[in-house]
Amino acid sequence: MSNAIETKKVQVQEIAEKFKAAASVVVVDYRGLNVSQVTELRKQLREAGVEFKVYKNSLTRRATEIAGVDGVNEYLVGPNAVAFSNEDVVAPAKIINDFAKKNEKLEIKAGIIEGAVASAEDVKALAELPSREGLLSMLLSVLQAPMRNFALATKAVAEQKEEQGA
Repeated sequence: MSNAIETKKVQVQEIAEKFKAAASVVVVDYRGLNVSQVTELRKQLREAGVEFKVYKNSLTRRATEIAGVDGVNEYLVGPNAVAFSNEDVVAPAKIINDFAKKNEKLEIKAGIIEGAVASAEDVKALAELPSREGLLSMLLSVLQAPMRNFALATKAVAEQKEEQGA
């Protein structure tokens, strides 16, 4: 009996470390998905560097208490799977949200975004954001606009001076 308890303590500690290290976490209800659908979802998440695991709710609740994100415990009811991403905050939300649009049985329950508990709506809103590269290109175009406008204005003034001088 004590060996089983020790094993569970080790599991809880491992799960808690994953919660602490994760940039974002998404909790989903996968009820109703068949094996091939779950396999496809796991494949997409693995390609993006996201870990997708199924844990017992009691172990997950204890791990969230240790990690200090126990606000997510109210969503840990029924069959759940948890997606952990250590680097990209948006990746698990985006992949799971896109998959849920195609497979209505997959339900986003909640998430943890950089240590803060997020509702399903928050996770879906995060998923709708452009990618990091898209956001960087938008920022770059905003930063370039004043320089471009200044160059055009300078060119126009120079052309106007040439016409007046000719």
